[in-house]
Amino acid sequence: MSDFWSTWVIVLAVVTFGISFLLLCWAPWVKIPTQSDGTTTHVWAHGVLREGVKDLPRWWLIVSYLAFAAAALYVLLFPGLGNYRGLLNWTSTEALQEAAARNDELMATLVQRVRDQPIEQLAADPEASRIGRRLFVDNCAACHGSDARGMPALGAPNLLDDDWLYGGDPKAILTSILEGRRGAMPAFGATIDASGISNLTHYVAGLSGEPRDALKAALGKPLFQACAACHGATGKGNPALGAPNLTDHIWLYGGSLAEIEQTIREGRNGVMPAWRDRLGEDGARLVAAWVYGNANTIRPSQ
Repeated sequence: MSDFWSTWVIVLAVVTFGISFLLLCWAPWVKIPTQSDGTTTHVWAHGVLREGVKDLPRWWLIVSYLAFAAAALYVLLFPGLGNYRGLLNWTSTEALQEAAARNDELMATLVQRVRDQPIEQLAADPEASRIGRRLFVDNCAACHGSDARGMPALGAPNLLDDDWLYGGDPKAILTSILEGRRGAMPAFGATIDASGISNLTHYVAGLSGEPRDALKAALGKPLFQACAACHGATGKGNPALGAPNLTDHIWLYGGSLAEIEQTIREGRNGVMPAWRDRLGEDGARLVAAWVYGNANTIRPSQ
């Protein structure tokens, strides 16, 4: 802040403070003209309501004087008037730098452990798990949710169940975080007519035991050959391609007949961004450890 603006802020703050304090001191001594009944001439509701005059409560005056004293003491001790640093010479910038330095010292030992231990062991380390969760919330929760249970509207999978598009072992999880993933479900609306899409929808729904029309499912079974290249002949999926298992009750974009039909007709395109540049190898390992540890200990109800 330049000297001019610093002076302007100081003058404005001091003048405002001074005027406010003088008004507070003057208020108890002000004499407002009143009538014999102690009211002014201000009336409302055709004279039913009349304005009365009472002295300010003593407790209110005491609290107000103490508040002004506390405010004056604060601006003397801490920065609050332009470039004035305060008698304590404290600044939020220096406090942040000191806190960051202490945090770096605490992280140094943990980072070394992250590099030396496999993710399976880190998943059982309370301190590593705590920091991994913090990193997950800061970087991944926007899509997967703060509880890591995913968001079907975004195509972000639940990370706490047993279903993994690209594999749930530590290496696969770490690769997903570091390198990202790009999944593509082609649209069949241009190659299969509306009745065929409907039949195929009922067949796919039936693979996991979802309610469906048996006749339509039977008619849709031959059409599934177009899907088998990725999902497999039995619909079990293919982690190498990121093709989901269609025989369980877990659906990335929703498992209703309407949602399955939309997926088949219009296709889906899911992108998991790469976090190598933002998290680095160490941060990614901590996130992977937290995800792996929770996915192998928490099972949502079916």
